[in-house]
Amino acid sequence: DVQVVASGGGLVQPGQSLRLSCATSGFYFDDYAIGWFRQVPGKEREAVSCISDDGEYMWYRESVKGRFTISRDSAKKTGYLQMNSLKPEDTALYICTAGRTCRGLTIVGQGTQVTVSS
Repeated sequence: DVQVVASGGGLVQPGQSLRLSCATSGFYFDDYAIGWFRQVPGKEREAVSCISDDGEYMWYRESVKGRFTISRDSAKKTGYLQMNSLKPEDTALYICTAGRTCRGLTIVGQGTQVTVSS
């Protein structure tokens, strides 16, 4: 089965860090971009970051630039989102996705909850 499974969320204080993982299966990892979205109840889902299939292109939404770093490990077929200097406004359900390009992230997994609170 084609799957992307997010993990690594949790409850942290402002300023702390988390690393999210996106484990994939059922497709050839090296041919797919990996992307992260986040969702807050009552608000639209927003794109957070994306990395191309070859790792050469990375995109970040403005509010996370300089704090979040996206990466991928071909051997582990896993994507990562390192989140530093977390803020309360980063609180959301973080959803892992995959697709042939960052504009076509059609494989959607379940999310992992990130809560930033003192």
